[in-house]
Parts: sequence; C-alpha cells; structure tokens
Amino acid sequence: MSTATTAPAPRQASRWQFLANPGRFLRVARWLLPTLSVAALLVLALGAVWGLVWSPPDWQQGETVRIMYVHVPMAWLAMGGYSGLVVLSVLGLVWKHPLADVAARELSPIGAVATALCLLTGSLWGRPMWGTWWVWDARLTSVLVLFFLWVGHAALTRAFDDPDRGARMGAILALVGAVNVPIVKFSVDWWNTLHQPASVTRLGAPGLHTDILYPLLVNGLGFSLAFAALALAATRAGLLERRLRALQLAAARRADAAPGERA
Repeated sequence: MSTATTAPAPRQASRWQFLANPGRFLRVARWLLPTLSVAALLVLALGAVWGLVWSPPDWQQGETVRIMYVHVPMAWLAMGGYSGLVVLSVLGLVWKHPLADVAARELSPIGAVATALCLLTGSLWGRPMWGTWWVWDARLTSVLVLFFLWVGHAALTRAFDDPDRGARMGAILALVGAVNVPIVKFSVDWWNTLHQPASVTRLGAPGLHTDILYPLLVNGLGFSLAFAALALAATRAGLLERRLRALQLAAARRADAAPGERA
C-alpha cells in the first residue's frame, strides 16, 4: 500500500508574498500614514522650538548655527534615502518585488527635494562662514552629483510608456550611482576639504555640545518621520494610480472586443 506525500510550500515564499502584496500594503498604509504624519508634526514642532528658542547660539558661528537643524537632517535623508532606493532597485530588478518598482519611482522626487534643501541650506550656511555661496569642494560636489542622480532616476522612470521598462532603467541607474554614497560620506576624510568633518556620526564622542546635539537629533527624527510619511503617501498614490490604469485598460479591451462578440 503506497501513501502519497505532499511537500509543504516553502515558508520563504509566503513571507515574500506577505511583504509584496499591494492590497495588504494599502491596508497597512491606511492607518500607518496618519500615525506617521501626526508624529512627524509633533516632533518637528518640538525640534523647531528647541532649536530656534531654547538652544544657545554657537560660540563661533553665532545664530547661523541654527541652519544646521535643517541642513544636517536633509543631508542624512539624501544619503539614507538613496541607500533605500538602491535596496528597492535590487528588489525590483533581481527579485521582481511588485511594490519595489512603485516605491522607487515615487521615492526619487522626495529624495531630490531633500537633496536640494541640503544644497540650499548648505549654501546659506556657507556664505557667512566661508565668504562664498559655493565652492567645488569634494563634499559639495559629491552631494550635487547625488542630486543629479535623484533627478535622473525620477526622469528615467517616467520616460517610457511601459512602466516596467522605466523601472528597470531607473534601477540600473540607481545601482550605478550607489558608488557615490560612500564618496559623499567619507569625502571629508579622504580629501582635504573646506567642509567640516563629521561631528555626530564619528567614532568616539560627538563633536557637538549636548545643547546643540539634542535638538539636532530631535529635528533629524522629525524630518525622518516626515520623509517616511511622504514616501508612504506617494507609494500608496502610485499603487492606486496603477490600479486605476489597469481598470481603464481592461475596460478599453472589453469595449474593443464587444463589437466582435456581437457579430
């Protein structure tokens, strides 16, 4: 007497399906988005008061040090966001993750804005400190390249009528541009640059007084929550847009097939 055995489905596949399910993502985003938005507003309000009112001016830079409370978080988000874009590109290009292409497409404009704000606030900060709005410093130049990579990804993913082809081209660009992220991070260590070295993430104790460090970290958290909320809202809108486009295409196909069926 023979008995048939059925092999259980791999658990790893079910995990991928759980993470990749667009319907489940939309349900999670429905309650997570308001939570992130409210948390971002509260933390940013605290950070603004702490940074602009409670924290003292720097003994060398005076009141201009307060630009740091926007500039440094934008720099963190520009690099961290691009690292996230690289991960999404790998998931979409190699593992065909159904949400990764949408998330990467919607993330790039947000990352470009964060990088632009980093460059703008850095220029405003550099004018009184360095006596000039811009120098072709290794750190500044590599961040400018990062901005062009963000903009290039946003343009490339939208340049094709076929969204899948645009996603592939954008993923390749993101992976090629990943080499610039460590250059941005370590440029102040590898070259003799005008830009100051790392003060918060260096090994050992941070080079900032706690009166400045703590409001900086609070503002960094607030802007990170806002960045996440914007990315989540944009990805949700991108998924809904794709669903609407699919419904419109299906309706158009049914309308084209209807005369032949009647004949």
